[in-house]
Parts: sequence; structure tokens; C-alpha cells
Amino acid sequence: MTQPQRILVLHGPNLQLLGKRQPEIYGSTTLADIDDELRARADRAGIELEIHQSNSEGQLVTLIGERLGSVDGVLINPAAYTHTSVAIADALAALAVPVIEIHLSNVAARETFRHHSFVAPIATGTIAGFGLDSYTLALDAMARILSQDTDC
Repeated sequence: MTQPQRILVLHGPNLQLLGKRQPEIYGSTTLADIDDELRARADRAGIELEIHQSNSEGQLVTLIGERLGSVDGVLINPAAYTHTSVAIADALAALAVPVIEIHLSNVAARETFRHHSFVAPIATGTIAGFGLDSYTLALDAMARILSQDTDC
């Protein structure tokens, strides 16, 4: 019997405020709603999820580094760190596993400073602009990537 796929899910800064912060951009879905939906889907698919949220760049880098050799893939919404953190991108690259960058809003349609991502060049793909569905689409894509071990 094969071991279940192990996926690390990381939520960046301010995502604990979802449902309250700028609902006109981020909607009414809370972080707990996202985590509950991901866990339910992962359980049905036989996938192990480890989920963390942090407002600290250093804590995110540490979490990533501590998972070296123990996760099969990473789903990350780096939030504001998308546009500023070489450290997070470097830590993700060191894992040498598929990474999917997630955004609830369409960052390409927002302020110019949000158009650059330090994570995108090392990510397998980016899913943005679909709210909660950005996360579920990313989980489904990661499951396919890991089970097929082929390029997407």
C-alpha cells in the first residue's frame, strides 16, 4: 500500500482576517471555511494536509525548511509576501517539490505592485481570482500532479 500524499498548505499574512477584511475584494469566506473545505476534500481523496497560517515571514520560512523531505507538495497563498519575499521563494525552491501559488483575488487586475511575484518563478502554477475555489482548484491540481508525476 502506498503512503498518502502529504501536502503542506501555507496561508500568509492577514489571511486570518478573511471574512472581515475588505469583503469587496476577498469575499465573506473565512480562513476556517477554507481550511474546512480543504480538509474535507483531502479526506475524500486520501491526502494528508498540514495547514498553517502566519503573519511572520520568518515563521513561514522556518515551517518550509522544517518540511524538507517530509512533504510531497506545497499549496501557498503568500499574500503580501508574494511581492516582497525572496526568502520564502528560496525556501520553497529548496524543498524541490511541486508548489502551487494561490490568491483569492485576481492580483493581475489589482495595484501594479501586486503584479510581481517572487514565488511564481519556482511554482508549478498559480491559481488566482476564484476566491475559495482558488484553493480547491489548487488542491485538485496538486493531487493530479502527484498521482500522475507528469508535467501539467
